[in-house]
Amino acid sequence: MTYGKGLALALGFVGATALGVAIGPYVIDHPAARQSASADVRQADAPADVAKPATTRAARRTDTTTASRGEMPAASGTSITPASPELHAKLRPLFVFAGQPNMTGVSAGFNDAEQFAAVAHAARNTDIPFALLRHRVIEQDKSLEAAIRELKPDVNAAIEAELALAEARSDIAAIKG
Repeated sequence: MTYGKGLALALGFVGATALGVAIGPYVIDHPAARQSASADVRQADAPADVAKPATTRAARRTDTTTASRGEMPAASGTSITPASPELHAKLRPLFVFAGQPNMTGVSAGFNDAEQFAAVAHAARNTDIPFALLRHRVIEQDKSLEAAIRELKPDVNAAIEAELALAEARSDIAAIKG
């Protein structure tokens, strides 16, 4: 490698790191920051006599912060659910269980069909056991990208999560016709 190429590569890494540090606070969703921001909004917007409804786990996962954390927002206006037989038929080849997997049990707990399909594709693409990836996403409430990064640090989790999400959207679009 010549000196110029090495210098360009080093400057590229330094620039990417600087960009990551600069935009990090805008991309990362810290629970403490979310809590203080929501308290400030509540105090400024709501009258004291109006009670705010409690948000559920599913509602929190579909807010605007999910896209910034690399999570999959819920598909709007879709009739495809994680328990849809059409989706099960489409995703069955992705599972490498011995025999026929119980697709109803496998799809239980997912917020929407897109999330289920994306986790199935990510598990197949990265050779991470589906049950382990499902546990991280559903039970531990992690984004798909964070779960992949934790379970397989040697792969580019952001790219794998985006690829799995694109494949999931393609499957759902094919089912819708």
